[in-house]
Amino acid sequence: MTGYIHSTDSFGTVDGPGIRYIVFFQGCPLRCVYCHNPDTWEFRKGREVTVSELLKEYDSCKEFLKNGGITATGGEPLSQPDFLLELFKSAKAKGIHTCLDTSGGTFNPENTEKIDEILSYTDLVMLDIKHMDSELHKNLTGVGNGNILRFAEHLRDLKIPVWIRRVVVPNLTDDREELFRLGEFLAALSNLKALDVLPYHDMARKKYAELGMEYPLPHTPPMSKEDAIKARDIIMSGIKSGLKTL
Repeated sequence: MTGYIHSTDSFGTVDGPGIRYIVFFQGCPLRCVYCHNPDTWEFRKGREVTVSELLKEYDSCKEFLKNGGITATGGEPLSQPDFLLELFKSAKAKGIHTCLDTSGGTFNPENTEKIDEILSYTDLVMLDIKHMDSELHKNLTGVGNGNILRFAEHLRDLKIPVWIRRVVVPNLTDDREELFRLGEFLAALSNLKALDVLPYHDMARKKYAELGMEYPLPHTPPMSKEDAIKARDIIMSGIKSGLKTL
């Protein structure tokens, strides 16, 4: 079996615990307006590889991967479920920690058999929750958030450890009330292990230009780390409020 990947990184430090080998899967069904990897959107592009080739590359740098493992990101890894399953199953057979970085956008609550098999070989999920309002989520990504929120709850039910990620974009995903609602939702996730609130940046402008694409947010300024910390504090206050009602 082969899969399509965009690239790999042999020294990832922000995509799960420890220092990790990162596999960027090619293909994504979402079109996030603040995406910094638009070159991973198209399917069946990039480099065609086998699992054994990826694990051979992992072995070549594993001495440097302190307390790490393999992270599948993208693009959207769950858009290539069979290849992802083989990668994680083979990795676990070698005792490698596995992390799935996903938007959850492909989750179908009516048919979870394949994803449940993948999750049985997954040590950690990093899940992006981009907005709590489904219509605004659709404006941001092209799809609503119903199945993504259900995926978060599904991970809870399966007791899969989860790190929640949130990119905070000025005037798009920084509304105080919505951030608080996100916190209240997260309070019900007994499997929540971490919360990463990431400030929006526009460093992908050059990449869009090189791809001949119009940058979606030409007038949106980067968010400061200080404002991202404030946003995280609001989410945390929502978590604390939600815990009181559980």
